[in-house]
Amino acid sequence: MEANPRSTGRLPAAFLTPGSSSFVDFLGNHAPELLPGNRQLPPVTGAVEAPHGTTIVAATFAGGVVLAGDRRATMGNVIAQRDIEKVFPADEYSAVGIAGTAGLAVEMVKLFQLELEHFEKVEGAQLSLEGKANRLSTMIRSNLGMAMQGLAVVPLFAGWDVDRGKGRIFTYDVTGGRSEEYGYAATGSGSLFARGSLKKLYRDGLTAEEATTLVVQALYDAADDDSATGGPDLARRIYPIVTVISDEGYRRLTDADLAETVREIHERRLQEPDGPRAALL
Repeated sequence: MEANPRSTGRLPAAFLTPGSSSFVDFLGNHAPELLPGNRQLPPVTGAVEAPHGTTIVAATFAGGVVLAGDRRATMGNVIAQRDIEKVFPADEYSAVGIAGTAGLAVEMVKLFQLELEHFEKVEGAQLSLEGKANRLSTMIRSNLGMAMQGLAVVPLFAGWDVDRGKGRIFTYDVTGGRSEEYGYAATGSGSLFARGSLKKLYRDGLTAEEATTLVVQALYDAADDDSATGGPDLARRIYPIVTVISDEGYRRLTDADLAETVREIHERRLQEPDGPRAALL
């Protein structure tokens, strides 16, 4: 094998030059074509058929926040996937749930994870939770061109605020507009029904276990009225993704952890098909 005479065996100068602690800014300066929002798309002549993720919910409790998502992805009137992953850790103390075009959403999450890791390596400290929420807002705004063509990504971001000592939730619109939600939040096609369930059942001072039951119940209610939201599938043993974020960091509950909660909700529904009326009295 012949040696490459043009290779110095060193990293390109761009990687060795001090600059911004933002990986997205670095990529925009040196390889802007790699950013999702800079891709040249063909003219749209009809509806774009691509898998879409649907409902994400979150609720705070006394020691943190719970973020959860259903497992169904749809493509038009077809179920594209029954066990899609929609909730991902952003870093040690935060997580992001995705709704919208699944492929672009997963790519955005991976870029967001890299953005936070890059900042920590360059600055030697973690970005504040407020700063993380702002970075995600900028990334969503850069995808506006694709969103206008029907390829929208609308995440829900939640995490433990180390400085304030509590769990916080942030929602977004397709333009990158950011809002902080207090207590609970939902996004995606089933969010209207999930939010109604959360509104009726949420209260201050929930434990982590109670908040977990609450978000699973909200996803169950959303699936009852929204065909794009998948409820717990007991036959296939496909349960929602539920994550708990506290001062101990990010933790994803296993299917074994959720099985009993799902079973109890399902049995209650067999007795009360229209929802847990007793819990509302």
